[in-house]
Formats: sequence, C-alpha cells, structure tokens
Amino acid sequence: MRTLLISGASRGIGRGMAERLLRDGHRLSLGLRNPDDLKASPLDPDRAGADRVLLHPYDAAVPSDAEAWVQATLERFGQLDSVIHCAGIFSRVPLVFESGQEEEIQRLFEVNVMGPWWLTRAAWPQLAAHGSGRIVVLVSMSGKRTKGRLAAYSTSKFALMGLCQTMRNEGWESGIRVTAICPSWVNTDMAAAVKALPPEQMTQSEDLASLTSQLLEQPNSCVPFELAVNCNLEA
Repeated sequence: MRTLLISGASRGIGRGMAERLLRDGHRLSLGLRNPDDLKASPLDPDRAGADRVLLHPYDAAVPSDAEAWVQATLERFGQLDSVIHCAGIFSRVPLVFESGQEEEIQRLFEVNVMGPWWLTRAAWPQLAAHGSGRIVVLVSMSGKRTKGRLAAYSTSKFALMGLCQTMRNEGWESGIRVTAICPSWVNTDMAAAVKALPPEQMTQSEDLASLTSQLLEQPNSCVPFELAVNCNLEA
C-alpha cells in the first residue's frame, strides 16, 4: 500500500486514476481547487473512510498551497511516498499571440510547470526517505512534439518534460523513480471540441489509470521513464 498525493483529481484523468488507486488499496491525499466537487462520490472520505482519503484545498499556481497540502497529509497519514501530477490547463495561444494574452501564458506556466515543481519540492524529503518513492507526471504528447498552433501549451509541456528528466536524475540515488505519461487525445472535457476523432477511439481515462496502477507495482529496477500513448497513428 502506498500513500499518494494526486493533484487534479476532481475530474478527467486525475479522477480516473484516484478511483482506480483507491480500489487498489492505496491511501489517497487529493489536492483540489474545490474539495466539495467530490462530495458523495466514491472519493468522498465519508464513503471511502477518513483513514483512506484526505481532500485538501490546492491551487497549483499557489506555492504555499503545496506546502500546506503536504503538511496536512503528513498529519493525517504520517507519511507519503508517491506523487501523481494531473493538474493542468489547456491553451490555444499561438506563436504570434495578441496583446493581452501574456497573462494567459503566465498562468499556463504557473499551473503546468511551476505547480509540479513546487509540489515535488515540498514532497521531496518524504519521497527520498522512503527509498522507493514514485513520481508520475501527466505530461502529454505535446511535450514530445508540436502540432497545430499551440505554441504556449506545447512550450509548457516541453518544459514539464525537462523537469521530469531533472527530477529523475536528482532522485535516482535515493530510489525515486519518475514516469512521464505522454498521451495524445484522451476522452475528457479537454478534448470535447475535437472533431477529428470520435471519443470512443480516443484513449480513455480508465486505461491511463490502469497503466498507472501497474507502474506503482514495479520495483526500482523496472520503472519506465516515459510512456508514450497514441490512440491514432502519427507520422
């Protein structure tokens, strides 16, 4: 059994992962912008048990939220050994952006890059002390290649992939293993406007949850750094 921090668990991929990992028997500390979003859900501590699930307010763009969330997790469970970064936002800001879009770009980097950085920093002492700490980061195929006119989003995801590599390098000797999951289209609200591919042909959240479940079972000697997941053939 692991004790996991999961960001972005109120919906989509993060929620799918949280529900699967709860069924697997792990203890979950979920950071949410609005903890009430999970009221009466399988992830509600009133249903799952306060000894299994903690819901805590968390905004990925606020550094102090990461520290407070980690501290609350230690007070509830006494330890943590894994972090799953699912919180992220999407943007269609192109290369030649309009005046006034700078704020959206800044927000994108705060959430998609600095959010995982701040949270990892806050959790690092616990991860390193465990000896088999795990960090799973939902990056995106946009962190490996660029398509369309998504300059701001792709750049943030390339930066996140670089952060993953650095976390892997710096945590290796302490037994911390990092996996960057890079899916293309996933059937979530973020992909609702996509017309090129029907939802049933996209990768499903529960399938990524299944992969994550398997990752957490692997020994230090068998944890992949990168999982590229395509639902369609790319040139």
